[in-house]
Amino acid sequence: MSKNKLSSLEKSIIDILKNYPDASIPTPLLVDALGLSHKKGSQKIKKSVNRLQQLGHVIVSKGNLVRLNEPKVREDSVVEGKLDVTSHGDGYVIVEGRDQDIRISHRYMSTALDGDIVRVKLLGYHRKSNKPIGRIEEVVERSTNIFVGTLDEVAKNTFLIKSDKNSARVDFFVDPKDLNGAKPGEKITFKLLQWEDVRGYPQAQVLDILGDAGSNEANVLSILAEKQFKGGFPAEVEKFAEEISYDIPEQEIARRRDIRSDVVLTIDPADAKDFDDGLSIKVLDNGNYYLGVHIADVTHYMPRSSALDIEAFNRATSVYLVDRVIPMLPEHLSNGVCSLRPHEDKLAYSCFMEIAPDGKLVDYSIGETVIHSNQRFVYEEVQEILDGNSSHQYEPELKTLEALAKILLEKRFKEGSINFETPEPKFVLDDAGKPIDVIVKERIFAHRLIEECMLMANKTVAYHIETLRKKGGKKNKNDHPFFYRVHDKPDLEKLYNIRETVKPLGIEFDLDGSVTPKKINKLLKKIEDTSLENIVNGLMLRSMAKAEYSPKNVGHFGLGFPHYAHFTSPIRRYPDVVVHRLLKRYNAGSSEYTFTQLEEIGEHCSERERYAVEAERDSVKLKQVEFLSERLGQNFVGTISGVTENGIYVLIDDIYCEGMVRVSDLKDDYYVYHQKLHCLIGRSKGKKYRLGDSINIKVVKTDLDKRQIDLALAHF
Repeated sequence: MSKNKLSSLEKSIIDILKNYPDASIPTPLLVDALGLSHKKGSQKIKKSVNRLQQLGHVIVSKGNLVRLNEPKVREDSVVEGKLDVTSHGDGYVIVEGRDQDIRISHRYMSTALDGDIVRVKLLGYHRKSNKPIGRIEEVVERSTNIFVGTLDEVAKNTFLIKSDKNSARVDFFVDPKDLNGAKPGEKITFKLLQWEDVRGYPQAQVLDILGDAGSNEANVLSILAEKQFKGGFPAEVEKFAEEISYDIPEQEIARRRDIRSDVVLTIDPADAKDFDDGLSIKVLDNGNYYLGVHIADVTHYMPRSSALDIEAFNRATSVYLVDRVIPMLPEHLSNGVCSLRPHEDKLAYSCFMEIAPDGKLVDYSIGETVIHSNQRFVYEEVQEILDGNSSHQYEPELKTLEALAKILLEKRFKEGSINFETPEPKFVLDDAGKPIDVIVKERIFAHRLIEECMLMANKTVAYHIETLRKKGGKKNKNDHPFFYRVHDKPDLEKLYNIRETVKPLGIEFDLDGSVTPKKINKLLKKIEDTSLENIVNGLMLRSMAKAEYSPKNVGHFGLGFPHYAHFTSPIRRYPDVVVHRLLKRYNAGSSEYTFTQLEEIGEHCSERERYAVEAERDSVKLKQVEFLSERLGQNFVGTISGVTENGIYVLIDDIYCEGMVRVSDLKDDYYVYHQKLHCLIGRSKGKKYRLGDSINIKVVKTDLDKRQIDLALAHF
């Protein structure tokens, strides 16, 4: 072997590291990933890694963590990127083309704020993590972000805005002429006017008054504003929507496939008003199922680049908070014109699929239709019928859908879909929006029924585009570019951490060779119906790559689908609007978006979706904190969901709300954190607090602004 020629083992190590360019991988995990025996394999890996390090291909950091030696930006060089500020006041600058974000300490933030485009001087690399650190030299472009805070009059006619920690990292000065009617003690949104010197306050202008600080309305609206969402629509958008008629012209019906005589059913939550999908089903003479998935034809009513389309794009998604929905489209469309309401003629975009009894797709067609929904069902009502506890004229259709859904579900899991089941808390609210009870949403097969039919349609439209591309025989990325829902492989380092987490509890997580959904499902099956189920499910979800929208199809790891797109919810997701437009244009023999345009739309929609999910989680956390604020001193039973050197995280049973018992409050002994065992152990008495243990706790303090719950041990 020549001096620089790599052995097959060294090449294999490089290939693994390329699959996980952001991860620093422990050498034992490389042994597992390559299927080597631990004793001899460790020696071989160590030798190969040492040589790769000498050749400059890899970097080995403390703890024998190995990662690719990517070309680094030279220290003292200056780069440009977008600043993302954490609630702790530190920031990360995201630089295009760099896999690692540059960490900025709050001391080196200068006058930069969240979302700004900044110029950063690289100061070096962190000693332990080997990650880049820097200092902001200049704000290149201010973001248009709005911020949230509480107005305070610190002296006569001198006003400061106390920023919420989740919104901005500093307080702001506001001139009386820029108060916009706001009064001290009110929660407000505001924008930056100027900030030239880090030694002075930034100057702001009040935009909107959210309500009295601490009120339910102000708290909920603050969550939306933090994530740059607004409740109401601009006047021109409302006007555009209101002018759209419910009436369908005869010539429009004539050019579509008319299936108004077919039985079409919708199945939704009891409180839903935007019905964007309907189903039809029959069994053909050859024994195959003929499934129709009918989706509200939003694009018919929303021309590209119209005021309505621009607003829908900016929002990109509806936001589902605990006590309200912030829709992507105005109510006239989302709950009216587009909604597949029962006993009304509606325009739809339909995917018809012929499916064999083994679940395989035999044939399909996708086209514009006009439908007439025969029945609006709610999930619980459908379940009653499926269980034989209730009868209905459409029971045969529901039973046929149930049979098909079971086939599709079994096939999906057999082929590699990951089976995640995480409990969802649901709040019972009083008229003022105050939580008076918490119940766990029951997961019934009626939910699965709808999911399987939607997944099948989403998979089929993506497969359709792959078929078109193959027919054309072209490999150019602008040949039928499409908008996929993609989900990359999970973070190998995080999976390794999960394995180490469950190992002390006697549970094996097989990571030998490659990571597969089958292996993940095997672990999830082992912890099913144990105290660890919710904890490991949560850890596993966090290890997964974030699902995104992209024209680059890398498949969907979690579902185990090579081709997947979002087609079934254009009322509440802009990506589905894009997919409908692409399908219609390709059907007409023309084109709609370029690959580059889809990349840009994908980045925007993925970001807005992440913000929406964060807002939804924050609203749940807010209600949990509100609920427990009325129960200070009350005892609960919980499960230890995390252990750190600072304390124990506890997931309270039944209400699935997490709080923390600080290690400083464990007064009966001096507790030492054992990282590998994931537990705290008392030095004198040997008492252990470990992951998955049941524990009695009481609520001692809550903080609505921080959405934080402090717990203490209880004895009852």
